[in-house]
Amino acid sequence: MLTLSGRVIRHSGHPGQKLLRLSSAPDLPAVLRSQHALLVEAGQQLQDGFGYYLTVAGSQLPMPERGPWAQVGEEFFYLRAGDIIRISDGHIRTLFRANSRHNALFLTERCDNYCLMCSQPPKDVDDLWMLEQAKDLVRMLPQWASALGITGGEPTLHGDGLIELLSLIKSRLPHTSIHILSNGRRFSDPAFAQSYAAVKHPNLMVGIPVYADDPALHDYIVQAKGAFDETIRGILNLKQRNQRVEIRVVLHKLTIGRLHYLAEFIARNLLFVDQVALMGLEITGFTRANLDKLWIDPADYKDQLSRAVEVLTSYGIRALVYNHPLCLVNPDVEPHYVKSISDWKNEYAAECAPCVRRSECGGFFSSGIAHRYSPSIRAFASIN
Repeated sequence: MLTLSGRVIRHSGHPGQKLLRLSSAPDLPAVLRSQHALLVEAGQQLQDGFGYYLTVAGSQLPMPERGPWAQVGEEFFYLRAGDIIRISDGHIRTLFRANSRHNALFLTERCDNYCLMCSQPPKDVDDLWMLEQAKDLVRMLPQWASALGITGGEPTLHGDGLIELLSLIKSRLPHTSIHILSNGRRFSDPAFAQSYAAVKHPNLMVGIPVYADDPALHDYIVQAKGAFDETIRGILNLKQRNQRVEIRVVLHKLTIGRLHYLAEFIARNLLFVDQVALMGLEITGFTRANLDKLWIDPADYKDQLSRAVEVLTSYGIRALVYNHPLCLVNPDVEPHYVKSISDWKNEYAAECAPCVRRSECGGFFSSGIAHRYSPSIRAFASIN
């Protein structure tokens, strides 16, 4: 697991909040230096004019006499040229990693659902600044960025602000794959769905959760009355406007019992969605408080998972299986298996060390390793 935010160890002259792209080139043209933080390395001849000078703990390197500088802990060992950071009041946060496909814009801590297994418990706060920061970050991102997520909270609570952000992304990053995580409820408003569709980003998809074919059960899981109806109407409005939609199903004790019924509901009523992701549980946020209510060993629902995949694929729907160790799915599921856990929160158990298929396996969320994971995991001794 990588540390994305923390306090700096020591610093001098913090210039308020700044977004800065990291550079390892001390001879960067002077006109560009103010928007960059120089990663200081041994033997470098430091030049003035950089917006920041940064070292990682363990290096005894000279700091410039002029200009703000900071030393960060060894947990930030991964920082490289091209990464983008935010420096603010003695804190550092990594916002973009140039060598990762798992970058995301975090837009808000607010949400109109209150899901029992929410990994990012919502807060009722004014966080418009997060949307504005996201716009600033988009203006700094390289056009070659292959993928970018948009998440929260519930991003659609920004309303027209989200549409403005998507329009900016289209103009700045037209070739980047964009994936939004949303509960889908705002799209039940045809006018908002139309504004979203009018952006016409060529590679945009929204992932929307549907947790049960039973509206009452879905509403209970998301702790919001009427959410099921709004979510389904949102999906219908999006597909009516030819927008790409992924249905997401988090698998836990409350959803697994009706999983095949949900697969049949999707196949009969939402056949036109682009894909369905069946996802393992992340043990963080509200999940920890509700763990006894939610936890089920993935080894105990392997057959239900296989049955759901079979139903979906028999109707021609693309089925994907996320967030599961490879050894905890049946062989018939493997063609649909995706190594999906974001690299910054991905780990493997000690039992995985001798596994010959580890490179194919998605492993675990770090929170799962820390709290609970299946005792049925096993290391593959051979490829076949």
